[in-house]
Amino acid sequence: MSNKSGPDTTTVYVVDDDAGMLESTQWLLESVGLKVQAYSDGRKFLDALEDNRGGCVILDIRMPGVGGLNVQEELQKRAIELPIIFVSGHADVPIVVRAFKSGAFDFIEKPFNEQLLLDSVQQALAAHQQSSDLQLGDEQTGALITTLTRRERDVFLPMAQGYTSREIADQLGVSVKTIDLYRARVMKRLGAERLPDLTGIAITAGLIDPLHLRSES
Repeated sequence: MSNKSGPDTTTVYVVDDDAGMLESTQWLLESVGLKVQAYSDGRKFLDALEDNRGGCVILDIRMPGVGGLNVQEELQKRAIELPIIFVSGHADVPIVVRAFKSGAFDFIEKPFNEQLLLDSVQQALAAHQQSSDLQLGDEQTGALITTLTRRERDVFLPMAQGYTSREIADQLGVSVKTIDLYRARVMKRLGAERLPDLTGIAITAGLIDPLHLRSES
């Protein structure tokens, strides 16, 4: 039943012990061009899942052995942030509340409307992609900053906070001409075209507090 597709941000993992529901859900998703990996129980899914996989999970909340909430808990322990769409024919309130408190993306009752499920899956995939892009952006920003020399970093931080070349020169005990030279080098090395871009890079890297920038007045 499992479709052996490779790692892909549009892979949808379907985990359901109901063979008929598992097959019909897989067919539905593949009919709109999505890659699917299907599993008949939670343990098989967890054993097969690699930590770097992307996509989302359609997860039956009630299954023999490792149930949906247990799968959710195990994914969190492994720091795997896949959006989870729970499905269940027994949507009692305490379980739904627990699922959402633990970060479930959606909860759909069986038998579900096909379009409702497809919409939820597309939203979950989009949310996961956006989150991955942001994380990648943070990593790339950090890597760029590490390429700065010590003196470039000394100039970069006050620049990002809004200090002028004269003020930075006074702080570092060098000439304004030297600071202007370093400013140009920092901008080029970090790929920044304008000063606000530089400020954004510093904020993204967690090096400055956006609430404590220098006033322009």
